[in-house]
Amino acid sequence: MGLTAFLMYQLGPETGPSLFDFFKQSGPMAKAILVLLSLMSLGSWAIMIGKLVQLRRADQQSEKFLEAFHRSQRFSEVNAQAGKLRSSPLVGLFQAGYAEIDGQIKAAQGPDAGDRKAYRITSLPALQRTLTRSASVEVQSLARWITFLATTAAAAPFIGLFGTVWGIMDAFHDIGVTGSTSIVAVAPGIAEALINTAAGLAAAIPALIGYNYFSHRVRTLRSRLEDFALEFLNLAERNFT
Repeated sequence: MGLTAFLMYQLGPETGPSLFDFFKQSGPMAKAILVLLSLMSLGSWAIMIGKLVQLRRADQQSEKFLEAFHRSQRFSEVNAQAGKLRSSPLVGLFQAGYAEIDGQIKAAQGPDAGDRKAYRITSLPALQRTLTRSASVEVQSLARWITFLATTAAAAPFIGLFGTVWGIMDAFHDIGVTGSTSIVAVAPGIAEALINTAAGLAAAIPALIGYNYFSHRVRTLRSRLEDFALEFLNLAERNFT
């Protein structure tokens, strides 16, 4: 046996067609499904990476904001620091509450504007509604695009399964045309069909894990926003009523 024949014998059984070869050999429907699943997977990974960066920055800046909030004696001092920490959802909540307090005080001021009694809010429920609405806006911003992960996790396996069923139908059609039931004849078509199932699972599994993880992170931040809103209301009631 020559060297060339020996190498072909040793390497031949292990060097099968690649995924790209399967893609080139697939039919139009299989290619369309693979492209769709690839786009869904890429979109999911882009969202997960973006959310990791966003939530990490939000956590870091929230810690800095809370330090400034607890250290400061006046809301005006906190508001001056808040502009540097806009990635924190707590900043948006504080600024909405601060603007509501400022608006109520200015609306209530009369001829005795210089008196300390003028620095009073007129409606604590209105402030509470403002904080609730602002917290909802911040949560929606944090949860943006996360539903795409849920959609990918739920739909991708069925899209891949549809591609598999379509490929198997083509394989049986080829059997009917050729009249051969040999495994050699049907194996390529079955393999092409099963690639769609694998692609669907490859897109769905990371998206499902990412959706559960980011949903938990958003719920944690929502609880943090609610706690901060209660603390803000307590301070406002103590100092402005």
